[in-house]
Amino acid sequence: MKRHLFAFFTAAFVSAAAWAQSAPVDVVKQAVVGTVDAMKQDPAARGGDMPKITQIVRSHFLPATNFERTARIAVGDAWKQATPAQQQELTKQFKVLMTRTYAASLAQLGTQDARFSFKQDQATGNDALVMSTVTTPGDSQQVGYRLGKAGNDWKIYDIDMSGAWLIQVYQNQFKPQLAKGGIDGLIKYLTEHNARSE
Repeated sequence: MKRHLFAFFTAAFVSAAAWAQSAPVDVVKQAVVGTVDAMKQDPAARGGDMPKITQIVRSHFLPATNFERTARIAVGDAWKQATPAQQQELTKQFKVLMTRTYAASLAQLGTQDARFSFKQDQATGNDALVMSTVTTPGDSQQVGYRLGKAGNDWKIYDIDMSGAWLIQVYQNQFKPQLAKGGIDGLIKYLTEHNARSE
C-alpha cells in the first residue's frame, strides 16, 4: 500500500508559470520532478516533519489541481442538488483530505531514490491521459494521470494507482454517506474525518 501512496503523491506540481499551456505530458513530468526535488532539498521534510511536508503539498500541489472538478464528479448527481455554500464546503473539505493524503505519502518516501518516465497516451482538445512509470529500489509502478483544461492550463483531476482511479475510490466512499445523510451528511463525514487526522 505504501508504494501505491508514493505513486499517488507524485502528481504534485511546480509553479503555474512552468507548466501553463505546456503539453500534458510535460505538465506531469514537471510536477513529479518538482515535488521530489522540493522534498530532497528540505531537511525537515526529508526527516518526516509533517507540517513542513504539508506546506510543500500546499505550495506545489494544490495551486495546480482542479479539486472542484474531482469532488463534483465523485459526488455525482448529488452535486447538482447542493447549494453553492454546500459545494464550497465540500470542495474545502476535499482539499483538506487530499492535502493530508499527499503529505502522508511524502512522509513515507523518506530518502528513497526514485526514477520516473512519462508518455502521453491519449489527448483531445480538453482532456488527456498521461502514463508514467515510477521506479524505486526493488519496485516499479504504473501511474496514470487524467488532465483537463481549465482556461488555457492543464490540471490533473484524476489519478490511477495500480488500476484504482481516484474518483472511483471516492465515489465508493461517498455513496453510503450521501444515502444516509445527503450533502450535509457527506460534509459532516468529511469534516469529522479531517478533524481526526489532525
